[in-house]
Amino acid sequence: MQPLANIIWVGDAATGFLRLLDQTRLPTEEAYLDCKTVQDVWDAIKRLSVRGAPAIGIAAAYGCVIGAQNEELDHAIEHLATSRPTAVNLFWALDRMKRVVPPTPDALLKVAQAIHEEDRAMCRKIGEHASVLIDRLPIQSRGVLTHCNAGALATGGIGTATAPMYVAREQGKQFHVFADETRPLLQGSRLTAFELAAAGVDVTLICDDMAAQVMREGRIGMVITGADRIAANGDAANKIGTYNLAVLAKHHGIPFYIAAPSSTFDLSIPDGSHIPIEVRGPEEIIHGFGRQTAPADIKTYSPAFDVTPQELITAIVTERGIIQPVETETVAAMVRD
Repeated sequence: MQPLANIIWVGDAATGFLRLLDQTRLPTEEAYLDCKTVQDVWDAIKRLSVRGAPAIGIAAAYGCVIGAQNEELDHAIEHLATSRPTAVNLFWALDRMKRVVPPTPDALLKVAQAIHEEDRAMCRKIGEHASVLIDRLPIQSRGVLTHCNAGALATGGIGTATAPMYVAREQGKQFHVFADETRPLLQGSRLTAFELAAAGVDVTLICDDMAAQVMREGRIGMVITGADRIAANGDAANKIGTYNLAVLAKHHGIPFYIAAPSSTFDLSIPDGSHIPIEVRGPEEIIHGFGRQTAPADIKTYSPAFDVTPQELITAIVTERGIIQPVETETVAAMVRD
């Protein structure tokens, strides 16, 4: 499977720039943004042209190279850190770029490219570890439910939550994917359904509020999503609506998995109550995709993420292996350097 190129560095370190697939225009149009300033990269992250915790971190790392081209690395790091508050990979990547010595464009580009390549390798490892979960699917319930987009478009490789799907397909395993549309920005329908179908994975799109019924009908054997930040005890922040699925999965006796690289863990915070939750503007609900669907002056509340408590998570799959049971001790044993 050759994923759509979503993050590309063009040229050399001194004069090159970052080219990003504009995911806001998928699935109907494949268009790219050329980011030649730090502000261009910040804007692309903020408006979700590039999204997904690993991809945000990679893009920010390349943004630091652009900052160094103009001898503004410190400003670049400080400014890019304000783009999205929840995805810890952003801060992990910026901290890594901050430690580059000497902080020349050439040296920074090598580290940014290393981050990119490491993420590609981590995605593959996650897929290999998690493909065993698809082996465990009941014969009568070979459905895999996922939410938002934790796929190739959200990472530097074949994704996190989608990685086992791609690996299992390569291995000839039989399964079926149900993709939540993921309100309000429809990352599940615009991105996950798009990329899985393009890769030849058997996928069916459902509305978010259909998940309970699909589970009750016995169509789902497991749920797997990505994460944007995971606390020391295993509480996991992911796209809004993930917590709903975890509660539903618990009720229906369906295993609920999180797939994420070790860079998504934030061991500095004890639990999910300390994870900052980004709140988006009202236009994404009232004027989604350019069409007004609610009264213009209506009050809105639009948290972009929710936190799934560790007691609802069956296991967390990382590039280093599977964390089960999910608790502070097992998380530390797997991801602490």
